[in-house]
Amino acid sequence: MSVKVADHILERLRAWGVEQVFGYPGDGINGLLAAWGRAEDRPRFVQSRHEEMSAFQAVGYAKFGRRLGVCVATSGPGAVHLLNGLYDAKLDHVPVLAIVGQTHRSAMGGSYQQEVDLHTLFKDVAGDFVETVTVPEQLPNVLDRAIRTAYARRCPTAVIVPGDVQELEYTPPPHAFKMVPSSLDRSSWTAMPSPTALERAAEVLNSGDKAAILVGQGAAGARAEVEEIAELLGAGVAKALLGKDALSDELPYVTGSIGLLGTRPSYELMRDCDTLLTIGSSFPYSQFLPEFGSARGVQIDIDPHMIGMRYPYEVNLVGDARATLRELIPLIDKDRREVCREWYDEVCANVARWHGVMERRAGISADPINPEYVARALDPLLPDNAIVTSDSGSVANWFARHLTFRGDMRASLSGTLATMGCGVPYAIGAKFAHPDRPAIALVGDGAMQMNGMAELITAAKYRHRWDDPRLVVGVWNNQDLNQVTWEMRAMEGAPSFLPSQSLPDVRYAEFARSIGLTGIRVERPEEVEPAWRAALDASGPVVIDFRTDPAVPPIPPHATWDQMEATASSILKGDADRASVVKQGLKAKVQEFLPGAGHEDRGERSSQRS
Repeated sequence: MSVKVADHILERLRAWGVEQVFGYPGDGINGLLAAWGRAEDRPRFVQSRHEEMSAFQAVGYAKFGRRLGVCVATSGPGAVHLLNGLYDAKLDHVPVLAIVGQTHRSAMGGSYQQEVDLHTLFKDVAGDFVETVTVPEQLPNVLDRAIRTAYARRCPTAVIVPGDVQELEYTPPPHAFKMVPSSLDRSSWTAMPSPTALERAAEVLNSGDKAAILVGQGAAGARAEVEEIAELLGAGVAKALLGKDALSDELPYVTGSIGLLGTRPSYELMRDCDTLLTIGSSFPYSQFLPEFGSARGVQIDIDPHMIGMRYPYEVNLVGDARATLRELIPLIDKDRREVCREWYDEVCANVARWHGVMERRAGISADPINPEYVARALDPLLPDNAIVTSDSGSVANWFARHLTFRGDMRASLSGTLATMGCGVPYAIGAKFAHPDRPAIALVGDGAMQMNGMAELITAAKYRHRWDDPRLVVGVWNNQDLNQVTWEMRAMEGAPSFLPSQSLPDVRYAEFARSIGLTGIRVERPEEVEPAWRAALDASGPVVIDFRTDPAVPPIPPHATWDQMEATASSILKGDADRASVVKQGLKAKVQEFLPGAGHEDRGERSSQRS
């Protein structure tokens, strides 16, 4: 039997070690679907409810599996639907391959049904590599190069295959003029900075007394090395949200998240340090980094395209984080920690104080449930091998501030695109990457209504393929598009515009039960912890519908300790008190949007130090 182009595509994917492809059917990929039937579903075709969800699942699979994610869609609208998930991959630097159908070559340029200029469509999102296969001999090079580029540049790529080309008999490129042969191997490699650059970096790091380290997802493979250099320098370590699982929160000097969703200790760490080492992060909000000129800086990043931004670093080390730190650590003075003992103790004390503030904030009564308590109650119950995803919205505040990551826990969210609707499909992708681990998705009701509910059907469909069937979806149901509501109040000084912000009270637990999953509705604080326990003990996917108070504000990290404590003690005494405290919190929050924001008390602290 002859091998068709579509058959060879699947064969080549298998040769690259691809085990799952996330997609949705359509006549633009009928040739591929027929090939899947002949291949006995290898690699496995995972059917989502929507192509955007297929892309998100591929991103989640790639993030948590640390390997290529692959999604497939039909021509025209199917290709268009992939875009949001592919942009998520692009902005968070995740290797994803999109295989997309196209109308037959004979109809191209004829305004045919579902004919879209796919090269123009994917020009930006998959700009590192997007190509159309027009003849069989072109296939192996195009597919191999798309995969290699996705891995090397940590980006989305796209391969477009017209419907009639999928049905052609496959013939490999011969040893001939204008033929491009290809190969499968992708040997590992390590980028390293020069010895001179490492010595310059060590000089900077050895010069200070108050070191701060900022880690992102690029530091995830260098946990031991980050711990070692942090302890040598007596440094505090802040984490960008994409690096939330890069280092254990149980370490006393880990200050937690940074930025608007970050912690007060991380804010003070950056405000007061005299030396900054950034590892594997392109955290974009420079107002949360040290004041320009107040700290000397070193950056480590594997991507020369992304290095040297955000802060005027003196030394930019282009290299793999783990390998670079291994060479840098021997150059650090061994007495640095003792020199920096006072600074180190202050950082650790601030971390301990922050945990106390967060515990008290979570303990405040609310109507009906404090949203911070929902996250706080989950924290000690998380298994050490849990995978946690967070959607965008106010729920990301509670994810960032109340969950302490330890052991082999993994976590992620849409860090740079900050798109709604990724939480549930990320968790599904994670389950296919690690079917033996529990996954927990933290989702607001806006994101749940946008597409999370539909993807519960996907979870129900594939639950029996997971060795550990636990997939827990916690829904913060406050009937408000809460993050936008607070942003409106902060930036515009406007009350909530109900026609845009108000959401219907959907019975998420009942919907879960209607499709064969477990559903739990929680309306009182005393039910929160038992609900999490029941979900984590369940033998399949669970949806917990938490009725939370939309009036609990996400106080910004540059609110002072006194403001945070005042909010914690008085937020719900009464409507008047609530309004006053909320206004106080929002006044602090709005400073983030102003020139020089986030450093309003630097002068006072500097004079105290001098």
